[in-house]
Amino acid sequence: MTEGYDIVSPEAIDEGRATDAYFDRTVEALDHAGKNPRVVAEVTADQFPTGEWELLAGLKDAAHLLEGRPVDADALREGQLFDGGPVARIEGPYREFCRLETALLGFLSHATGMATRALEVRRAAPDSVVLSFGSRHVHPSLGAVVERSALLAGLDGFSNVAAGEVLGREAGGTMPHALVICFGRGNQEAAWRAFDRGVGPDVPRVALVDTYSDEVDEAVRAAETIPDLDSVRIDTTRSRRGDFEHIVREVRWSLDAAGHEDVGVFASGGLGPAELDELREYADGFGVGGYISNADPVDFALDIVEVDGDPAAKRGKLTGKKEVYRTPDGGHHVALAGRPGPTDGDPLLEPLVRDGELVRTSDLDSAADRAREDAEAVGFEPPVGE
Repeated sequence: MTEGYDIVSPEAIDEGRATDAYFDRTVEALDHAGKNPRVVAEVTADQFPTGEWELLAGLKDAAHLLEGRPVDADALREGQLFDGGPVARIEGPYREFCRLETALLGFLSHATGMATRALEVRRAAPDSVVLSFGSRHVHPSLGAVVERSALLAGLDGFSNVAAGEVLGREAGGTMPHALVICFGRGNQEAAWRAFDRGVGPDVPRVALVDTYSDEVDEAVRAAETIPDLDSVRIDTTRSRRGDFEHIVREVRWSLDAAGHEDVGVFASGGLGPAELDELREYADGFGVGGYISNADPVDFALDIVEVDGDPAAKRGKLTGKKEVYRTPDGGHHVALAGRPGPTDGDPLLEPLVRDGELVRTSDLDSAADRAREDAEAVGFEPPVGE
């Protein structure tokens, strides 16, 4: 037991100690028996295509975990959508990567779940500014994972400062309710002025307008208080919302009626794809938090499918080394490797590691472009009617 935060260190992950205990027992048993078979193991969520698309993320960390080990690995590219079949495979002496399974699946499962949710909100409001506000809902050590997953899906920015330092991007944000409350009820103008005069010129002038008074009232007052106000933000507590769409529309109407057509409206607080689809006609931008960061991890498994060149798999899994293909109609196909695939299909599993050396990198901007293009190709639709 150590003092300080309950965080597994990067060193423990790299050394294979961030593992389930039965993998330690497996290595001990194989070592005792003098066995170290060469295996092919595949990372898969669904054996066959399901039509339920997910966005692959977390591959950068997974690749780093395999680097320097005597294995070969192939994988889809980050930002690729998939609905079945393997997203990655590892070939090599099993004892060389046995202990890595727990961390490898964690890297891929959590990030892929969040990236898929982020893609849903991106597609629900494709022309709006959408920011990630969700890192407060997860362990702080995961802040960069949340924000990278959101950016990979095409979101426009994020709020976590330390994540920005990790990712080489600048976090954004304006004011919380706490700032307004510090000035007391009825003194909202003083809070807005302090913000306007206190923060740097590069910070957008966005006033939070639902702390004490009616949203319409505070929105117009803020627009009259701060010269060159960029936007007002509505983050009304769910228990006080009533018809949130009507509130947002009324704020927009009232700002226009008061001559503040150039002041935007930004909405946040418990929003998902359905709300973005509903509000995007009246709001210029959104902050989305828990819908992304609270996503269920994708249920990936790592299964041996070949041992010393012979097909092998446990019951319920598809034996043998596989390939996956994308066809021009957006189809995702699974076939045995070395057998003919779809005549018009492009294979998606590409070299990632060769004998421990990384042979490609994961560029975040390229992955975001790929996610956008692939979402169009497969017809990815957000759950806006649910």
